[in-house]
Amino acid sequence: MNNHPFHLVDKRPWPITGSIGAISLTSGTILWFQKINPILIITGTIIILLTIIQWWRDIIREATFQGIHTNKVTKRIKIGIIIFILSEVILFSSLFWTFFHRRLSPNIEIGIQWPPINIKPINPINIPILNTIILLSSGISLTWAHNAILNKNFSQTIQGIYITIILGIYFSILQIIEYYELNFSIADSIYGSTFFLTTGFHGIHVIIGTIFIISSTIRINNLQISNIHHVGYETSAWYWHFVDIVWLFLYLSIYWWGS
Repeated sequence: MNNHPFHLVDKRPWPITGSIGAISLTSGTILWFQKINPILIITGTIIILLTIIQWWRDIIREATFQGIHTNKVTKRIKIGIIIFILSEVILFSSLFWTFFHRRLSPNIEIGIQWPPINIKPINPINIPILNTIILLSSGISLTWAHNAILNKNFSQTIQGIYITIILGIYFSILQIIEYYELNFSIADSIYGSTFFLTTGFHGIHVIIGTIFIISSTIRINNLQISNIHHVGYETSAWYWHFVDIVWLFLYLSIYWWGS
């Protein structure tokens, strides 16, 4: 029995397997871009998914059944999530900086104009504004679910969180449709590169956030979350609100001002 409130993590293989999956995924992506066999990218994705499932399983076991996550541990988990979100802010800041630089000073290679010659940007009053409404609505439903948890109203919690999951999946489907209907690709000048890189990274974050919320939903259905023990749900809500804010900047800058 420990005589301190901290958690000394047991030895596990998940950091190593996660690293193997990450390098396999990135290397496989490069090979896939070169139209080489996609086996490596598929293998890397499978390794990462299996690592996530088993790592989360261990963390849930420690938090729910072993009582290892004391108040000090949960506070440090929250600090870790905040630092992670700040690192994501830096990532998107670099992407927006690239877009703003090229938007404000287009060079001669793209015709000294924005959008570049022969590129027809997507209409912002179409799928983009619908996706904006969807994400803002999902943020409202997630906040409703959070307040319901605090008030021990778990029927409303389930309703709010299901609405959020449906809206998140709907957003991803609409983004796929949007990509399919575009008349330019990632290879079409700096416009295509910045558009697909920024919106693509955000789309990946929406998928990851949806997975986080689905995981919290499973725990709620298994009675593993209460009004005083819901760190996993709370941090996933923080992440989702961050994704919402990034989308607002993305819509206003790239879809509306950038077009």
